[in-house]
Amino acid sequence: MNHSTASQSWISLVVPIVLIAVVFTVRTRRMATVRPLKPELLWIVPALYAVIAGLVFWSTPPTTALVWISCGLALVVGVALGWQRGRMMHISVDPSTGTLRQKASFAAIAVLLVLIAVRTAAREAVQLGGLPIDIKALTDVLIALALGLLTAQRVEMYLRARRLLATVRASA
Repeated sequence: MNHSTASQSWISLVVPIVLIAVVFTVRTRRMATVRPLKPELLWIVPALYAVIAGLVFWSTPPTTALVWISCGLALVVGVALGWQRGRMMHISVDPSTGTLRQKASFAAIAVLLVLIAVRTAAREAVQLGGLPIDIKALTDVLIALALGLLTAQRVEMYLRARRLLATVRASA
């Protein structure tokens, strides 16, 4: 391996780590702020992502039964992770206005960091020839995982926010 190849390999490893660190820093700062939560808008992100995922699977569907099964399992895992991530989000009712507020938890951000790290490590291993995985199949699985995660997180948050508002209104 010559010097140029070694430095390119090193750069391709460091750049994602730096980007993840920057994103984590920005997200950590945003975690400290309490933001309004509008449950009626929680459906938008999962719906948009479902359209994107549907278009990807329609235009270039998985080619083998194993990839379809892997996508199904990834969807189930994504739902479980998303539900847990949604439970980790702090939701409260502002007593003066009666509006919902949300604040991300550190654990919710940590789930995203772990997923990003796994994806980055898998991509690097595939590119370096360490994993005999079809990159298209890996992408399909990650799309299914993200769909489950985004949808379940927002469904859990919606249900919890609705229950919280009902409890506050019933006690008022």
